[in-house]
Amino acid sequence: SRLIGAPPGYVGYEEAGQLTEPVRRRPYTVVLLDEIEKAHPDVFNILLQVMDEGRLTDNLGRPANFKNAVIIMTSNVGTEDIIRRAPGFEAAKGISHEEMRRNILSKMENTFRPEFLNRLDGIIVFHPLEKDDLAKISELLLEKLRQRLDKKEIKLELSKEAREFLVTKEYDAIKGTKDYTYAFGARPLERNIERFIEDPLSSELLKGKFKKGSTVLVDLEEHRLVFKEKRRSRPTAKSGRNANLRE
Repeated sequence: SRLIGAPPGYVGYEEAGQLTEPVRRRPYTVVLLDEIEKAHPDVFNILLQVMDEGRLTDNLGRPANFKNAVIIMTSNVGTEDIIRRAPGFEAAKGISHEEMRRNILSKMENTFRPEFLNRLDGIIVFHPLEKDDLAKISELLLEKLRQRLDKKEIKLELSKEAREFLVTKEYDAIKGTKDYTYAFGARPLERNIERFIEDPLSSELLKGKFKKGSTVLVDLEEHRLVFKEKRRSRPTAKSGRNANLRE
């Protein structure tokens, strides 16, 4: 009822549907449904109508046109195989991406109704994230942090060892697997940056350790990240004629 609005006589009847109202106001929109396999069966009935007729009527009788909307649904069905074999499982296990796709599609057929799968325009199976992928993602996340620090006129740099730490650091409390960071995608990486960079750096800033104009260097020492102020390099003495003039 939250998607199309509560029926008459129920609490929240006056409130618009969370799915129909945004699309009714902005027909050219993107609708993202995350982890669709966890949805209630009634939700699939609604989606079948949307994918079949291209429209949906809310509790007040107002139609929402979905013909110009793009609907994206994510699912974790079959990802246990990816988690079990990551990282780099294709090369290590000799399983191609096409075979992985077939295995996942087979599990989707056991999870979703045929009429639902037949109405999908496409099913995309993503490769599991590798170490190089996580390194690129970490740079994007760190760039957002740098932009916030720029407002305080503070620069942030990380050593090669510190970057490696963020990408490979796993949480011992989670399954105790060495490959946890790879297996669970980029979310642990985001938490690593918050836990090991943002939070301790915020504490250092509150203590006044770094001032405006400082360049903070994050390095790895004894299996932990440390924050230092990067010293500006002094200009080297010029050789030759200019050096003789100073004498």
